[in-house]
Amino acid sequence: MASHTISVLGAGAMGSKLAERMHINGAGDILTNLDGRSKETYERARESGMAPATYEDIASKTTCIISVVPPNEAHSVAELVVGAYKALSLERAITFADCNAVNPDSVKEMAKLFEGTNITFLDGSIIGLPPSDTYNPGIYVSGNSEDEQAFDEFVEVTLKYGLNVFAMKGEGAQVGDASALKMAHSAIVKGTIGLITTSVLAAHASSPSTAKSLVHALDVSQPLFVELTSKLLAQMLPKAYRFVREMEEVGGYIAGPTGRSKIFEDLGDVYAKVANAHEEYKRDPEGAAGGDADVLLKFSEEAQKTVKAAEVRRNIPH
Repeated sequence: MASHTISVLGAGAMGSKLAERMHINGAGDILTNLDGRSKETYERARESGMAPATYEDIASKTTCIISVVPPNEAHSVAELVVGAYKALSLERAITFADCNAVNPDSVKEMAKLFEGTNITFLDGSIIGLPPSDTYNPGIYVSGNSEDEQAFDEFVEVTLKYGLNVFAMKGEGAQVGDASALKMAHSAIVKGTIGLITTSVLAAHASSPSTAKSLVHALDVSQPLFVELTSKLLAQMLPKAYRFVREMEEVGGYIAGPTGRSKIFEDLGDVYAKVANAHEEYKRDPEGAAGGDADVLLKFSEEAQKTVKAAEVRRNIPH
């Protein structure tokens, strides 16, 4: 297998950890663009084995590009890569995998940007949390049949450097399939988290006692929900801002080209409200006491206590 230079666009929690995993597994420095990013992002990128580069450097040096940015930035980042490639009059082969939470129609529109270039466009979706010492998320990749050679090489390279990549092949496989998978998965997982969030906030609006009793009621009837809530609400808070556009993309996918999904539009509004509350909580936790972020964190803590109490009860000999 020929040598490869890899770029991960997006040095957030997910992108930096994907880069770190590949760097540790022998991929060398992972190029990324950090224009306009914060000092914190620069430091996180450095610690993850990422090297700052212009889009021109990325277009002229890399063989594999993985885009992991917020959904509302996905199309513009693709435009920047294609723009740099064309500005340099390049003809070299590159594989670009968009691994963002956008729906199949959005990703097919994005794929058109790469027509007339020697950049192979692949559709990807990341399912799970960022990589850690004990966890590796699934990365599902689909492509068009005429791009099979580049597709297979991308899968081989990313597997070699430690990513958990699954090739979506078979009858009818094409660009859009990985995004369809992501949308269906997000509708179930993030849709459920959004409904839980709405219900918790509504219960607390009645009274803090009602919210606390909700944990007990779920433990009586649906204990698995208590266990899920104990983990997912706290994990959701710092990512809520990303879920706003994701719910819009999910709604477009669920409703189809001529419809709209009010359910997911409303969930997007819920996530926007929570994202703002989380920012306020980060700035001034004491001042944000009783706000939405504080309420959700306390509910999560109560759920954790309930889960632990249930574990103790199960271990008491009868």
